[in-house]
Amino acid sequence: MGKKRVLLQQHSNARLQTAWTLAQIGLLVFPLVPILGALGIFLALVDTWRHKYRDIIHSPLNWGLVILAAWLVITTILADDRVAATLGLFNFLPFFVLFAAFSTLIQTPAQLRQLAKILAIASIPVIVLGFGQLLLNWTTPASLSGILGWTLVPQGNPPGRMASVFMYANILAGYLVITFILVLGLWLESLTPKVTLNNQLLLMAVVGNFVALILTNSRNAWAIACFSILAFAVYQSWWWLVMGVSAIAGTIVLAAFAPSPLSHLLRTVVPQFFWARLTDQLYPNRPIPFLRTTQWQFTLSLTQQRPLTGWGLRNFTPLYENHMHVWLGHPHNFFLMFAAETGILGIVFLSLWVGWILFLSVQLLRNWDTNTVTAVQSTQDKIIFFSYLVAFFACILFNTVDVTIFDLRLNTLFWILLAAICGVCKHTSKYKPFVQQKDV
Repeated sequence: MGKKRVLLQQHSNARLQTAWTLAQIGLLVFPLVPILGALGIFLALVDTWRHKYRDIIHSPLNWGLVILAAWLVITTILADDRVAATLGLFNFLPFFVLFAAFSTLIQTPAQLRQLAKILAIASIPVIVLGFGQLLLNWTTPASLSGILGWTLVPQGNPPGRMASVFMYANILAGYLVITFILVLGLWLESLTPKVTLNNQLLLMAVVGNFVALILTNSRNAWAIACFSILAFAVYQSWWWLVMGVSAIAGTIVLAAFAPSPLSHLLRTVVPQFFWARLTDQLYPNRPIPFLRTTQWQFTLSLTQQRPLTGWGLRNFTPLYENHMHVWLGHPHNFFLMFAAETGILGIVFLSLWVGWILFLSVQLLRNWDTNTVTAVQSTQDKIIFFSYLVAFFACILFNTVDVTIFDLRLNTLFWILLAAICGVCKHTSKYKPFVQQKDV
């Protein structure tokens, strides 16, 4: 029983303890055994709805999701390919239900901290497998691939880029962006007085996540990692770090794009691995249909043709294949894709809904209540809440040049991050009128 208390956190509401325990266990095993992890998360969702049904259905934010869900159904009925659009609903509607449950289940910064620890622990075997994949040509036994739901490909996918337990390197990059930021937040919190976390172990986790993120060879993830470090540095008023990161990032960019002889001079200092990736010289001569600019132009043309209702969820792929004679899963920009598939009304409503939550969260951070806890505890809580905000904004940035909703693990983490942020705002008395009704 003592070990249970160390590993699994108690919920302040005894009625939600089972759900909170299931959520913690589910998220711990989710990256490595997605089926079991999803089961734990699903059971947590069901148990939360069972105990907090009235609170959930009386939340104005959840009403917004009902309106959005109705609009998605309408666009599905009017879709060019209704079968594809119907399948596309499963990338959204179950996660609306998940958000409603977890924004009720997660209520305090202490829970945010616990989830961050769990995600940090879960990322370690993912990183180890990634290094084994690249350095030791590790692969998954055929007998385990079906059970685990993923295959470890020697040398990564594409070759030379770490993918670990995910299908593709960019998906791993999206996962590591989240875990890197949350672990960085935990490490910064550990630097404050009277914190029991081992900051040496956390620093190793930060470094491990960062190195693995570099080895995914994702330019998008590299840029977001730099912006995230800058965000923490500004938050902590570490101006020396701001200048240092800016100088390093600027040097790499100049080595890639500055005119000669400056670029040639800087390339003697900056490893080719970085500047050649930025200039795309590591993967030259890409076919035009695989260029992001081509995909974005096509998506914009779809929106112009059907600006109101769009073409239907998941309709980009068949439309692009019919036009370009190339199969492509998505256009590498969620916002352009969602506008083309659900119309301008769909993307505007979703953006306003998410934007309202982020507005409240930023206001909460700016006006953090220090009257109910010690100054040290308040500082720690603000850091962990700030790290969730940075992680969520990082997800938004990542989806401007990629799409993560088609991976179950990434999509789930995205909605849990937003639900966690909203849950803390929801249970802060100052913002209750804007996000929930009084208990009935």
